[in-house]
Amino acid sequence: AFIKGVINLRGVITPILDLRIKFNLKSVKYDELTVVIVVNVGKRVVGVVVDSVSDVLALDSGQISPVPELSAAADVGFITGIGSAPGVGHERMLILVDIDNLISSADVGLPEMELH
Repeated sequence: AFIKGVINLRGVITPILDLRIKFNLKSVKYDELTVVIVVNVGKRVVGVVVDSVSDVLALDSGQISPVPELSAAADVGFITGIGSAPGVGHERMLILVDIDNLISSADVGLPEMELH
């Protein structure tokens, strides 16, 4: 249900996933801020619908802290760490996501393909 469709991206058939549907979150209307981020998941290229993108950052290891210990009820298997980056007048905290753990090839439901 969370696969919205596919696109041909430079000759590669690319499924487009909506993670709000995958995680049973409240749906929102797509608007001019809604974008598709293209990521590599295993050996597949996948597009992920996100509400918006505000920045693209490169963090060094000194800006990344380990995942804090949380209760067993919290699934943090797809979180790789907590990043910090300067913001306007404050320090921004970022949740760093392991996209391979967040979206598995089985989720996509398509056979593995080699990247070219």
